[in-house]
Amino acid sequence: MPDDAATAISTRGAPRADGEEPGHESSLPKGFSLADPKLPKEIEDAAMRSGGYPYDKRIKREDYEEKLLALQIELMKLQKYNLKIGNRILCLYEGRDGSGKGSCIKAVNEHMNPRNTRTVALPKPTETERGQLYFQRYAVHLPTAGEIVLFDRSWYNRAGVERVMGFCTEDQLAVFLREAPEFEGLLVRDGIKLFKFYLTIGREMQIERFHDRAQDPLKQWKLSPVDMAALGRYDDYTRAEIEMFRFTHTAIAPWVVVRANDQRRARLETIRHILLAIDYEGRDLDAIGVHDPLIIGSGPEFFHPGIKQPKA
Repeated sequence: MPDDAATAISTRGAPRADGEEPGHESSLPKGFSLADPKLPKEIEDAAMRSGGYPYDKRIKREDYEEKLLALQIELMKLQKYNLKIGNRILCLYEGRDGSGKGSCIKAVNEHMNPRNTRTVALPKPTETERGQLYFQRYAVHLPTAGEIVLFDRSWYNRAGVERVMGFCTEDQLAVFLREAPEFEGLLVRDGIKLFKFYLTIGREMQIERFHDRAQDPLKQWKLSPVDMAALGRYDDYTRAEIEMFRFTHTAIAPWVVVRANDQRRARLETIRHILLAIDYEGRDLDAIGVHDPLIIGSGPEFFHPGIKQPKA
């Protein structure tokens, strides 16, 4: 997507360093720039609680590492059992730019056998792929017997990035929203265990993470023209999310929303959700623990966050 994004953005005017595109209103602080080595204090102070996040601080590292180790041991049991009976597990990780999808995936596969657990993060489509059925390029990466496949972004690019950035037409979007539940229904009915995670973060937290990427030479590769443009389109993405949930949250393939201002809690909750959903040999429910209902869920409070309405 980055190359496509650069092309599309260049036709409308390059994004500024503050993330706001020409002619597009943004609620970013006046004069804010990712190039400034100092993050404005008002953003830093508001980041953790932004977007209605329920906690003031991250979970303590010692507590997090203890819980993560217990969950990763359970994941190893799950992988062994999965190989034994030939289950197919598919996890989609979607969410805003900077929400921590990659770190959640890393927490899952950190100690897993890479022969049986793999990550799929597709580049922009080729000319051949553009001429195919939209789901075709993703279908070839679906898990076979005994595999766990983790998608770092999936076919839901069409309902998020492509929609907001103008990379697809309204007709293409409408077709996708109609056909995605049918496609997922086929997968589940064929026996694939499908998990759809959507990680969401507050506006100030997104700004803070983008600023961190811009200032860290080891993370600058994560910033693309699409990321820059996303800073000024927070509410556009929220409206797209709400409509995506409305059409594609189904009984057979439900969405699970994870509030991810604290990446540590998000990693724990996504792993915990998978482990609680599948019964496997030696499963230790005490080690897995219980969900934090303030962080993970599928109710209206997760699907319909408050957003600013566009001006008439």
